[in-house]
Amino acid sequence: MAKYDLIGATGCATGIAHTYMAQEALEQAAQKMGLTIKVETHGQTGVDDPLTQEEIDNARAVVVASDIDVDADRFAGLPVVMVPVAAAIKDPKKLIDEALAPDAPVYKADQARKAAGGDDKRGGESIGHLIYTSLMNGVSHMLPLVVAGGVLVAISFFWGIYSADPKNEQYNTFAAMLNNIGGTTMGLMVPVLCAYIGEAIAKRSGLIVGFAVGMLALNGGTGFLGGIVGGYIAGAVVLLLQRLLAPLPDREFRGLKAIFLYPVLGVFIAGTLMFLITKPMAAINTGMMDFLKGMQNSDPIILGLVVGAMCAFDFGGPINKAAYLTGTALLAQGNAFFMAGVSAACIAPPLATGFAVLMNKKAYTRDERSAGYVNFLLGSTHITEGAIPFAAKNPLINIPCFMIGSAIAAALTYVGKVQVPAPHGGFIVLPLVTHPVMWVLYILIGSLVSGALLALVAGRASKKHNAVAPAVSMAGLTGDEAVTAIAPAATAADKDSDSVTSDWGQILTEANIVLDVTARDRDDALHQLAELAVHNGLATDAEAVYQKYLHRESEGSTGMEQGIAIPHAQDATIKRSAMLVVRLTRPIEWQTFDQQPVDTMISFLIPEHDDGDHLRYLSNTAKLLTHPQFVERLKAASTPLQILTLFKQ
Repeated sequence: MAKYDLIGATGCATGIAHTYMAQEALEQAAQKMGLTIKVETHGQTGVDDPLTQEEIDNARAVVVASDIDVDADRFAGLPVVMVPVAAAIKDPKKLIDEALAPDAPVYKADQARKAAGGDDKRGGESIGHLIYTSLMNGVSHMLPLVVAGGVLVAISFFWGIYSADPKNEQYNTFAAMLNNIGGTTMGLMVPVLCAYIGEAIAKRSGLIVGFAVGMLALNGGTGFLGGIVGGYIAGAVVLLLQRLLAPLPDREFRGLKAIFLYPVLGVFIAGTLMFLITKPMAAINTGMMDFLKGMQNSDPIILGLVVGAMCAFDFGGPINKAAYLTGTALLAQGNAFFMAGVSAACIAPPLATGFAVLMNKKAYTRDERSAGYVNFLLGSTHITEGAIPFAAKNPLINIPCFMIGSAIAAALTYVGKVQVPAPHGGFIVLPLVTHPVMWVLYILIGSLVSGALLALVAGRASKKHNAVAPAVSMAGLTGDEAVTAIAPAATAADKDSDSVTSDWGQILTEANIVLDVTARDRDDALHQLAELAVHNGLATDAEAVYQKYLHRESEGSTGMEQGIAIPHAQDATIKRSAMLVVRLTRPIEWQTFDQQPVDTMISFLIPEHDDGDHLRYLSNTAKLLTHPQFVERLKAASTPLQILTLFKQ
């Protein structure tokens, strides 16, 4: 069993990008400091690289960078630094230094309970951090339900806005079924939110009591506010019971406590409290809904400016999460207008970095330009984190630049009365968005404004220093510089890809890698990709796949830079997710960020009904391409096996 100087755990509410960026940042910083580290990630798909008890016992210190519960009690007796996930992305070296410092706080068993009771806050969570992480724990578990339910309800509207009403002429049986399934799924939001807030505070007993209280909140019409309050009530009641029943010996009464006393007494006490506050909470929820509806109609610009500024203020921090949680909760209650502005404000910042490096290339290093280009792809899929290191370089000036663009995008979205039925996905959910073209236009306007401001600021900064900072390699950076000088797409690339390393073999084989292919032009190359897919048994209709390639290119070129393009197609004739790598004997013209021809195509084939894994592979591949060393090895590989090994390593 390997021994590590440091261990860590990272997690964010959505579990998509922040989680792995923080992991990458910590590992990069530790490597520069000559330390070994293993970081456990709590993503949307579960826990990756879980820490064993032996690894915990042999570690010198722990860094927990998470917005959700990661079961910190197992680190009892070790020096532990606990911070929000964004802190590890911004300054990982500082966290490692704090964890290894002689006076580093030692985490104590049941620290969460002691924090809640007002005991010593050293060595673990403060009350504020416990409140925040428990809330994010609830959000991370409820989010997939809102996504699934919201999309299904939105699809049911394709048959008409009243297609689920048997009394209306638009009624359609299948649409009604979709609406019922989606609505029921979204209805689980409040109980799940409540339950997992309670679980983060008081473990399994808190979860059980939280579910019961959450159902009371749902039936009482308290909305997501009731779910949040109920979750904290459930957790606090269970902690109180644990303290009151502590004199009972665990050996004889442990089972009785867990199976009978905690759930029965907990549900009774917490349920009674929720019952008593149901009416005022319902009134508050209704009042908030009416207020926001009134703002949407009477003051959409003011609402957009506030929401946009909140989303871009701290990129995943408490203020951003407040806006995002409100949008998600309102979406679950049938209000898709508010989420449209939130999504626009979250998509705009990464796109702005791409426009900034296009507008003023000389003001950015090569790595920053590469990351900015990749942010076009990440931003279009609602991955906001690509903007963080750009903001971190000059936060007092750059963050307001991002806020201005996000505020404009959100305000225009509210003025245009756009509705977005899913709390994540970006442009992937465009078919479900009302006024999709205008929505994209509003986001682009906000992004261009921010991009112009960022480019102007960067240009002045470069002149102030008399020269633009030269491009540097990862090997030449310190731990701090590796996070702030390289934008997040590059910062997270290695470990984001590591998180699916064991899966690359499932979509990429030697047969899917072909070298020395001759193509006349881009369309001919895409046609050959489609034919290769059919030849390898990955699809049944080459023409259908080819048309989807062309359709994707018409929406925006997949050409990147350094001679690489990443075309992808999604179609019913594609049997399973797969990846193709084709190298051409002669470069062909392709619209790319650096205006250079393409000689290497990395293509993704996506079935019509996909579980979303292709987004992970696509995103990770795009991030890998920001690393000069990876691109050099890819171009230097002379056999399919070498390329396959490169992706798997």
